Amino acid sequence: MNIPSKYEANTIEGKWYDYWMQNRYFRSVPDGRDPYTIVIPPPNVTGVLHMGHMLNNTIQDVLIRRARLKGFNACWVPGTDHASIATEAKVVAKLKARGIEKSDLSREEFLEHAWEWTEEYGGVILEQLKKLGCSCDWDRTKFTMDDDMSASVIRVFVDLYNKGLIYKGHRMVNWDPEAKTTLSDEEVIYEERQGLLYYLEYPIEGSDEKVTIATTRPETILGDTAICINPEDERYRHLKGKKAIVPLANRAIPIIEDEYVDVEFGTGCLKVTPAHDENDKMLGDKHGLEVVDIFNDDATLNAHGLHYEGLDRFAVRKAISKELEEKGYLVKTENHINKVGTSERTKAVIEPRLSDQWFLKMEELVKPAIKAVLEDEEIKLFPKKFENTYRHWMENIRDWNISRQLWWGHQIPAWYYGEGKEDFVVAEHEEEALEKARKITGNEHLSAADLKQEEDSLDTWFSAWLWPMSVFGGILEPENEEIKYYYPTNDLVTGPDILFFWVARMIIAGYEFRGEKPFTNIYLTGLVRDKQRRKMSKSLGNSPDALGLIKEYGADGVRVGLLLSSAAGNDLLFDEALCQQGKGFANKIWNAFRLVKSWEVNDALEQPEAAERAIAWYKSKFSLTLKNIEDQFDKYRISDALMATYKLIWDDFCSWLLEMVKPAYQQPIDIKTFNEVIALFEDNLKVLHPFMPFLTEEIWQHMKVRTPEEALIISPWPEAEAGDEKLIADFELAAEVISGIRTIRKEKNIAFKNAIDLKVLNNENAGKALDAIIRKLGNVDALTYTDEKPEGALSFRVRSNEYFIPVTGAVNVEEEIEKLEEELKYTEGFLKSVQKKLSNERFVNNAPDQVVAMEKKKEADALAKIETIKESLASLK
Repeated sequence: MNIPSKYEANTIEGKWYDYWMQNRYFRSVPDGRDPYTIVIPPPNVTGVLHMGHMLNNTIQDVLIRRARLKGFNACWVPGTDHASIATEAKVVAKLKARGIEKSDLSREEFLEHAWEWTEEYGGVILEQLKKLGCSCDWDRTKFTMDDDMSASVIRVFVDLYNKGLIYKGHRMVNWDPEAKTTLSDEEVIYEERQGLLYYLEYPIEGSDEKVTIATTRPETILGDTAICINPEDERYRHLKGKKAIVPLANRAIPIIEDEYVDVEFGTGCLKVTPAHDENDKMLGDKHGLEVVDIFNDDATLNAHGLHYEGLDRFAVRKAISKELEEKGYLVKTENHINKVGTSERTKAVIEPRLSDQWFLKMEELVKPAIKAVLEDEEIKLFPKKFENTYRHWMENIRDWNISRQLWWGHQIPAWYYGEGKEDFVVAEHEEEALEKARKITGNEHLSAADLKQEEDSLDTWFSAWLWPMSVFGGILEPENEEIKYYYPTNDLVTGPDILFFWVARMIIAGYEFRGEKPFTNIYLTGLVRDKQRRKMSKSLGNSPDALGLIKEYGADGVRVGLLLSSAAGNDLLFDEALCQQGKGFANKIWNAFRLVKSWEVNDALEQPEAAERAIAWYKSKFSLTLKNIEDQFDKYRISDALMATYKLIWDDFCSWLLEMVKPAYQQPIDIKTFNEVIALFEDNLKVLHPFMPFLTEEIWQHMKVRTPEEALIISPWPEAEAGDEKLIADFELAAEVISGIRTIRKEKNIAFKNAIDLKVLNNENAGKALDAIIRKLGNVDALTYTDEKPEGALSFRVRSNEYFIPVTGAVNVEEEIEKLEEELKYTEGFLKSVQKKLSNERFVNNAPDQVVAMEKKKEADALAKIETIKESLASLK
């Protein structure tokens, strides 16, 4: 078989991916084997491949490929999330570019555009994952808006509503004025921002007196409905029962008393705006205050905003502060650092807003999920440190706001049959809703035209929390064959940033709807950062083109580059040089394969002792390393598992074994050694395959003609045997001896083609098991053991043993003596300067301990070197 001289990733990756797909190696159906199941964290349908996806999906592919090799029925379910906020924003932007406003369309018309957009762009990221080598069962690809997935979501909503766990409430919510929808608390990111504190004077009705309040949002004064003071504050006690006048609005508002007001904070007077602050809403409810909402849904001011109607809130802030100053209401401003809530999706500043929303009660639902992770350890987090984060979220959980004011998503299955807010029924479909409404109203003539379905859609996470069950039909058909076979899944690989959003909620759903965990292990990756530790993002321009990296370094090179620096839970400092390192590793293995296949094999040759010992050593080394690799996988230390594999193949196999067994120049190799090397190479490929699937399959298929049933992707994982630790220890000694020989050859310019003799002063009864290897790799003609130092020889030490190379015929004795005497003179001078420094009490007493220790080490090294030089000189004279 013709083997190309260079490994060209771009030409072979597509070939093998197509081969794997054609032979359906990724396909999984229930059978008699133990299943190993992963469900992909579904990327947004709007998404394109970025570095976080690359890391996360590479780890998943490593786990699924290893499970496949280990004989499990490996099933990796791919799919995408409809991403309500992000997708609707993209569709709205696209329509605007065409001059179409969302408000000009009916819901049905808008959804047609949304589906059109999804069908055009929705599969992009999954196709990109194929370039990375992801071996998902693509026949199982799911989308959270598929008919069966949507039906699962609706059924769960109805079930929870019927259990009394879902309710509708008028609450203060987090409002995203850009997406025009409410957000859960977890979707709000708080940022410290520099702003101003505005001190404003409110006139007291019927007098010349004024009270001063401080606010960071002067535009909200137009929604004020009270001034609040502390009943114990003597400064303001005389104002009880009086009214204040809202600047500009000229509305009279009551002055109320409440212990909520901190006497020591600010001026001790608090403006109360129940429509735009959660704490103010609490005060408003308690004191029966009017609620004046001054904002439209896009955060422009409405009719309550007076002459500012239609202007954006931040534009109004500038204009109103100027007007307040001109009219004498603004006393002063101060710089003020404030925590501002922003939307995780759109980055817009969140507006607290009163709204009718749907909520899910969480207090009871959460209990089994807390127990499973923190008490019973049915589910394990890797790294374990994230248990504290999990505990914090779960023990402080609030009711989940599950409604969103969006059209793209699962429309809430509630139908209104009357004018009142409570005149609704909840059902899986309209026919059932009509039947319920007729029963409640007693009106048999009620028709579908009399019903109006809730406009809101469900939070995207309300479908995502069902993912491990719904992809196998476990909600609609709880006893079907697939859910019983594949569920619970085995491992979940995701980022810690969605530990609560998604992971915790999946655990809650698993126990609520199936009475068991959704997965056993949760592997939390770190965030991908640049060399300056900045999170990679498009806005910073520090995120490389993922597909560009694959084109430049090959998918295998990128996978290795990412994984070598990505310990679980720790952020990955990405450097493109890591991908170059991965590409270099691929080239190293390719060249090793070309070397082995270039050897001519002779059936008649006996196996040399050096080859026999080398292969015995590598088998032991491989077995012990394989045990280490398995242990690292068990601990989800994927980076460490790869590093162990990397060192085994680069150092032990390529750099040592092949050197120890390769035949002399233009000489054949014996058949036994050749076959054993090929077998070991194949075992290496199996262990490496999960990390570098394309390279390994290419080499595997070049080794010999294989049937589809013999492809590497489905070959059996190697078995670790009992390694000979004594042989491994002997090799470590032999390697040091070989290194010593090579150093002397280099320093004394002794060509490798010139054979040398080696005598060992057997101080420690050095093991002789690998002498044949020392003779071969050091080109040693005769290796003898002695109890006396030989005369006229160069020497070096390995541990307690001394090794001597006779110089007769190997070096010019006169020149060597001259060199050694010169080196001795220099070293003695260096020693003198170090000892002078150490004899200086002032230096020893004042210098840092580590500096003094370093000087003492220099002294010890110099003394040892002088002794060795003197011994070498004595042997030469």
